[in-house]
Amino acid sequence: MVGWNADDSLVLTAVSDHMIKVWSSSAGELIRVLKGHTDEAYVIEAHPFNPRVVCTAGHDGKLIIWDVGTVNKDEKDSSIGKVYEYYNQLGEGHGQGHGSLFDCKWSPDGFSIAMTDSHGHVMLLTVSGDQLSKFKKLPSELFFHTDYRPILRDAITNQILDEQTQVAPHLMPPPFLVDVDGNPYPPHLQRLVPGRERLKEEYLIPNVAVGASGYQEVIEGIPARSNIDEMIQQLAIEQGLARNREGTLTN
Repeated sequence: MVGWNADDSLVLTAVSDHMIKVWSSSAGELIRVLKGHTDEAYVIEAHPFNPRVVCTAGHDGKLIIWDVGTVNKDEKDSSIGKVYEYYNQLGEGHGQGHGSLFDCKWSPDGFSIAMTDSHGHVMLLTVSGDQLSKFKKLPSELFFHTDYRPILRDAITNQILDEQTQVAPHLMPPPFLVDVDGNPYPPHLQRLVPGRERLKEEYLIPNVAVGASGYQEVIEGIPARSNIDEMIQQLAIEQGLARNREGTLTN
């Protein structure tokens, strides 16, 4: 894995020996080596604005926040190195091992980090109490209704389509948020989905079918009307009115 720091002065590489190497992007020289991971690290994420701060994560279940220093190879700064380490221990005991960290992202203000692991968990590390209280309001289970839904290949065009709607997945409207049993969440939570932030409440309530086992499934979404749709409709109305006026004047 290769990543840059915030001001592009440094390039970081995660190598197969579990070390993080820091290079000068202008000179191409190795500046320093960071040791802390004990397995493959596949995540390198630069702090949004501090060029000295970078976090890495990987299969050893560790997320490490580093002070990577500057391009000065001879820098004698005791702060360079590991700033903070989080270990993704599974369960309260120590017999369940750890969950590999697959991805992590900084919040725009640089005070929080969101992580995902190999067991489907989403975790949040934060130094901001306001951020933590906001995320505590979310349900413990968040799935898209399209997760794990079957797809098919069109025999003529070879296009991949959603089996239920016969629409290409990338052309489908934004999905709905549901729990593990397929029950949709209320509209105020549906607005958390990108593309649904400003929709009217009527577009945030999906159609639901209930199976014999009681499992609920969203059978279709009500696509949001775009500004272009509304403009086309308004233009058609205006053209129709104009034709009616012309017909009246002619008569």
